[in-house]
Amino acid sequence: MTLNFYKYQGTGNDFVIIDNRSLLFDKSNSKNIAKLCDRRFGIGADGLILLENHPEEDFRMVYYNADGNESSMCGNGGRCITAFAKFLGVIDRTTTFEAIDGLHKAEIKNGIVRLQMQDVSHIETFENHLFLDTGSPHHVELVGNLKDFDVKNNGEAIRYGAPYNEAGSNINFVKQTSKNSFAVRTYERGVENETLSCGTGVTAVALAMHKSGKTTSKEVDLQTQGGELKIVFDVSERGDYNNIWLIGPATQVFKGEISW
Repeated sequence: MTLNFYKYQGTGNDFVIIDNRSLLFDKSNSKNIAKLCDRRFGIGADGLILLENHPEEDFRMVYYNADGNESSMCGNGGRCITAFAKFLGVIDRTTTFEAIDGLHKAEIKNGIVRLQMQDVSHIETFENHLFLDTGSPHHVELVGNLKDFDVKNNGEAIRYGAPYNEAGSNINFVKQTSKNSFAVRTYERGVENETLSCGTGVTAVALAMHKSGKTTSKEVDLQTQGGELKIVFDVSERGDYNNIWLIGPATQVFKGEISW
């Protein structure tokens, strides 16, 4: 069987995306999904995304990590599938779609996608880090020399250590670069390595840095290994974060077919 696919990337976070409105894709075979994401034996990607029909909204996003397992929300993936939906003619400029963590609104214009993230009402503050869930769980930690920091080994140690253990967390290492700007490097669970960018990760970093007083701005610039992203948000009198938008480019890299 031949499988038609598309490859998208958002600030270096890359995805195999498949139009599965016909429901022909075998979602039960996690080994094959992992093989498609393998950079040597498959197409190569940080994850695989299916676009499916939805009874009420524009479409449904189904996301799998590179290990082949269905995962929690992927922010850059949400931006990329928005661009894919526009490419297919499923949407025009705006959309509402369903992901694993609920409904998301998005807008696309000139290759820039604005994705509304879920509200965040709880951020845990510890001595050396913060923890919050922005659709996926995220550990946020400031470090000194981010450029030369060993993200894989340090991220792996934290990801599998207490209190995260088997369930794990994504691990973000952060350096403040100006009043409202931060550099971020992320170790992603499911990929089990550093990725060039993580959408839910930069969202978590922006909120965590505001919560900890590192910035007072409600518009935060994030520099990832793969490019620049922006987070804008509102804060209620109770300190809840809402109207959160992840903003950045999403690009189709190529399309092709592979034996499945």
